[in-house]
Amino acid sequence: MRVVLYIEYDGTNYCGWQIQKNGVSIQQKIEEALEKTLGTQTAVHASGRTDAGVHALCQVAHFDAETDIPADKFSYVLNVLLPEDIRIKRSFEADGDFHARFCAKGKHYRYIIHNVRQKSALSRLYCMNVPVPLELRSMQEAAKYIEGTHDFSAFCAAGTDIKGTVRTVERVQVEKHGEYIHIDVYGSGFLYNMVRIIAGTLIAVGKGKMEPQQVGAAIERKDRTLAGATAQAQGLFLVEVFY
Repeated sequence: MRVVLYIEYDGTNYCGWQIQKNGVSIQQKIEEALEKTLGTQTAVHASGRTDAGVHALCQVAHFDAETDIPADKFSYVLNVLLPEDIRIKRSFEADGDFHARFCAKGKHYRYIIHNVRQKSALSRLYCMNVPVPLELRSMQEAAKYIEGTHDFSAFCAAGTDIKGTVRTVERVQVEKHGEYIHIDVYGSGFLYNMVRIIAGTLIAVGKGKMEPQQVGAAIERKDRTLAGATAQAQGLFLVEVFY
């Protein structure tokens, strides 16, 4: 049967979702727990990768297994074996043609900024501290230039080996919640580091280092040097995957 997992994780102690030689990944931990459960190596396929330090409120993944364990019980079984910073929120059986990555129609990412002078001792691993006041309205104006279907070469990490850089961003919301600013980005797909570069660019606008219209110019000219810096990994959350 094909089992789907809804996974929540704190990415602080991991090299990202995908198995790598240079560190421990979330995928590795889940596959190790499955091997203990099923007695055989089992590949887990996610909706996409998250980088080192990035968190997920609901990553979606699937695996195939021949087992008598009911699909909805895997969440309980795996959580016993997994570290506390990786939790299976739900598990269930899906049709054999479901694929966590290829069936995904869109994703929602959130970037969290703590806009106070002194960094928090408690939330420092889950947001980026920006110690100078940010101009919210300018950030909201700049966000409108990002929405739509564009060539996002200016918002892709330099040196990324990818054929196509056209993506559709359906909505970018910038909202203030007390000391925190949330940047919520909804889209059909994203380039490597794209959301973090969007966040870094909007932060630059909020600081007054860029004008909102310069964001549109960066997209039009497809020039990475015209966009902002890549924001820190710990502020980014994969919130939801849409099917």
